[in-house]
Amino acid sequence: MKPVFRDLTPDRPRVTIRFGGQALSVPEGETLAAALLLAGIEAFRDTPATGRPRGPFCMMGACYDCLVQIDGVTRQACMTEVSEGLEVHRVPRPGDADD
Repeated sequence: MKPVFRDLTPDRPRVTIRFGGQALSVPEGETLAAALLLAGIEAFRDTPATGRPRGPFCMMGACYDCLVQIDGVTRQACMTEVSEGLEVHRVPRPGDADD
């Protein structure tokens, strides 16, 4: 699927991160939410109530729709800057089996 967002400064340095095991080359210094959207990833988690996909909505830390898990800690992707080697996972839904 082709990303619906495009990088306005494609010549800036890039770092490699992983989302759910998938390696992604993303712009250095970008927020995780923006970097994942640029990589074509729109659904970051599923809502616990209905299982519907969720992704960034406000991009400023107010809505919590962009929650991801980094090193076992649930964080807002829009408030997290990417860095080389960052390992990101979807937040497990209650009742999901641990990997």
